[in-house]
Amino acid sequence: MSKEGSSMVRAWEATLRKTQAAKKRANSIFGTMSVAHADDDNDNNDNNDNDDPDRQSISMDGYNADKILPNGDYYTGQWLDNFPNGHGKYLWTDGCMYVGEWYRGKTMGRGRFSWPSGAIYEGEFKSGYMDGIGTYTASNGDTYRGQWVMNLRHGHGTKHYSNGDWYDGEWRCGKQEGQGRYQWKDGNHYVGDWKNGLMSGKGTFVWISGNRYDGYWQNALPKGNGTFKWPDGSFYVGNWSNNADEHTGSYYAPGSSEPDPNVDWDPQTVYKVDLADCKIAVGEKVLIFPSQKKLSVWNSTKDGDKPRRMSVDGRVSVGVDRAFDKMHMWASDGGTGDDNPAMGRRSDGDVLSLHFDNGNPRGIPLQPMRLPKAGKRQGETISKGHKNYELMLNLQLGIRHSVGRPAPSSSLDLRASAFDPKEKVWTKFPPEGSKHTPPHQSTEFKWKDYCPLVFRTLRKLFKVDPADYMISICGNDALRELSSPGKSGSFFYLTNDDRYMIKTIKKAEVKVLLRMLSAYYNHVRAFENTLVTKFFGLHCVKLTGSIQRKVRFIIMGNLFCSEYAINKRYDLKGSSLGRLTDKPESEIDETTILKDLDLNFIFRLQKSWFQDFCRQVDRDCEFLEQERIMDYSLLVGLHFREKSPAGELIPSGARTPTGEPENAGAPRLSRVDMDNLLVDPVRWASISLGANMPARVERTVRRSDCEFQLIGEPTGECYEVIMFFGIIDILQDYDITKKLEHAYKSIQYDPTSISAVDPRQYSRRFRDFIFKVFSEDI
Repeated sequence: MSKEGSSMVRAWEATLRKTQAAKKRANSIFGTMSVAHADDDNDNNDNNDNDDPDRQSISMDGYNADKILPNGDYYTGQWLDNFPNGHGKYLWTDGCMYVGEWYRGKTMGRGRFSWPSGAIYEGEFKSGYMDGIGTYTASNGDTYRGQWVMNLRHGHGTKHYSNGDWYDGEWRCGKQEGQGRYQWKDGNHYVGDWKNGLMSGKGTFVWISGNRYDGYWQNALPKGNGTFKWPDGSFYVGNWSNNADEHTGSYYAPGSSEPDPNVDWDPQTVYKVDLADCKIAVGEKVLIFPSQKKLSVWNSTKDGDKPRRMSVDGRVSVGVDRAFDKMHMWASDGGTGDDNPAMGRRSDGDVLSLHFDNGNPRGIPLQPMRLPKAGKRQGETISKGHKNYELMLNLQLGIRHSVGRPAPSSSLDLRASAFDPKEKVWTKFPPEGSKHTPPHQSTEFKWKDYCPLVFRTLRKLFKVDPADYMISICGNDALRELSSPGKSGSFFYLTNDDRYMIKTIKKAEVKVLLRMLSAYYNHVRAFENTLVTKFFGLHCVKLTGSIQRKVRFIIMGNLFCSEYAINKRYDLKGSSLGRLTDKPESEIDETTILKDLDLNFIFRLQKSWFQDFCRQVDRDCEFLEQERIMDYSLLVGLHFREKSPAGELIPSGARTPTGEPENAGAPRLSRVDMDNLLVDPVRWASISLGANMPARVERTVRRSDCEFQLIGEPTGECYEVIMFFGIIDILQDYDITKKLEHAYKSIQYDPTSISAVDPRQYSRRFRDFIFKVFSEDI
């Protein structure tokens, strides 16, 4: 090794020794490490041409370099534009090491990542994440080989545990879910359904003794219908539960078709004895993921070389990293941005971002995007004196009566009679009260419950706690009425905690819902990730005073109930006629619902979420098409994760749009947040398809020569967001009114641009549009 190479190694070792975690590994790492690639020979023969400690061999794809980076990290391999690019080896001062393929500072392609603990991952990487096919060997000997998505086991894979157990089957979000086989070291095994890492659903457990159980499981225990068989042919059939009071069943002797009442066998022995030692092994937890590791790279600025910190997935945070709630990152940058190819500067000093075409500047300056101005809290509180105050009291009294009324525990399997449109309950509420109703200060009214058993079961299916539901709607806090009714003429009311939305609907919409209620119930039961609106109750208030009128209500979940502020909202249908907000820009705020022609983003979802999204949109649209529903839309909400104190959006990996230091008091989130979000069980539980989803959006621009271009041209400028979306307005069927609207507007406009079209055509156009504005994040 040359003197220069030796001095580099000595410098690296000196830095490495400062890190206590890596002391023991320093000598072994550098005892076998080759500092330069084979194609660096010319550099090795010319040691004195450059006093810079970074040796470089120029090539068309960049150059080969050995770099001791400012923080003591070491890199050897191909380098391009201040980033690892090609094949290279990167060593961190804590002893972590990556050897493999890079693309502009991101681990991309095949590679090998090792931890100081001795754990190793070898396989495919994508945008810094373990993503694709790969093998992870933990320090305790656990080994998993299979599919990965964003650092999590996701897809088919096989895991061998250090205690001798193994599992082969489907995984989702890091846990066993779907079909799989788990075998214990003693030979016992289970084959069947899994959910959230536990045996749940239908499955078979076989003991080495020859005993077996075939039936249903819940949380790793028999629950529901099942049969326990002995090797001699005898068996026990019943409804299983680890609560002895809920357990029922019969024992059958070998060859007998009649139960034997004389055999006293306790099924609880299966729980207490047979399954006592059959626990699912817990794997070793990964303390830090490759995408959480920071790179130290160089960036030339007007003021001289200034080190920038960058995560392995390509995100850059400039300056000093500080902790924020154990997972948030702060960033500040004093650079001018003059040498950043993603930024431009006008003569007046304002910084403009340039958008790219396949990574190259197209030379078209784009103004930095700003957040809409913050809006006031939606809705006017309905207090005493409000025109709808008594109507609100009636609604709350009726809900309290409906939800609080005693009812037997019901199965999710409902009889057809429960869905009969005639299945409704009228209750009279006199002011003085009655045997079943409390006294109240409102005028007398009648309350109608439509299909009460169905909606009670829907609330159970949607995991709505009856007490919480009642408190949200009927508690001491008043409802809020939105400032203006929708286009349909309906009024909307929000609960104070924002969890539920109450909408007044027409009699025709009630008929549509009751007609499709059975199909709706079966659909949402079959697909728990459905995007269609969740309905919790259908009611009617009939005022019996001097003003006799009926007001019908539907109670729905509020899609935008979240701890995150919703910065932008879009209502998307895939049509162009009338699909532009009519508000002047000065009046648009965070609560304004924008439309198709206002959209200037493409939504990029992580691979597994995008696949789930496409499948679910297809299922939901097929359901709505079968029910002859049209005119629905996809409601989308965006929370932008990175913004400057001035309200400008910060693109992924970019410095602040002003080019000036960020306010030290403003938190800036990084991809590390995403990693912690995915592995934190509490945070992960809050993420589902369409709710609290980490994603990216790419900015688009429309051509000036195309007035009604639905989807603009991508610019390459991306933003980190939290997304919310769902399919709303699903109670409009293709009735005579819509048919006449279609016929009339088709004379004046392009028939494909109008919203009122046949359900089949509507579904096809809707999906075509949605699958263009949503794409897989690559």
